[in-house]
Parts: sequence; C-alpha cells; structure tokens
Amino acid sequence: MKPNTHPAPVLLEWRKSSYSGNNGDCVEVAVLPGGGRGLRDSKNPSGPILTFPAPEFTAFLAAARVGGIGEA
Repeated sequence: MKPNTHPAPVLLEWRKSSYSGNNGDCVEVAVLPGGGRGLRDSKNPSGPILTFPAPEFTAFLAAARVGGIGEA
C-alpha cells in the first residue's frame, strides 16, 4: 500500500473514532471524492493528509480488526 500525501481539502467531513480518548492523539478519516479515504492528524487539521483507494483502506481496516497489523 503506497499512500499519497496532499494538502487537506477544506470541504471534507472529517470524523474521529468514538474510541478516541481525550489525550489528543487521534487520527481523523474522511471520504474523498471518488470513494477513497483520507487520513489526517487531528492536532494538525490544516496539515497534509494520507489518501488511500477505497479497496486498500477496507483491507487495512479488516486487518486491524483481527490484529493482523504488526510492526514493520
């Protein structure tokens, strides 16, 4: 999976997980035009975002749910 970085578009609806705590270390996700997903650091909303095609993001979430993501 090779994410791309782009400046954050201003008209996206960003969401944070309900599992996020109050410590401020959160990642936000938005649906991009065309169905992909964007990820950004909630502490830097005007910073760069990582973009993923929808199938790759779905595969990432599936692996995360079953603990299939390890350290590189």
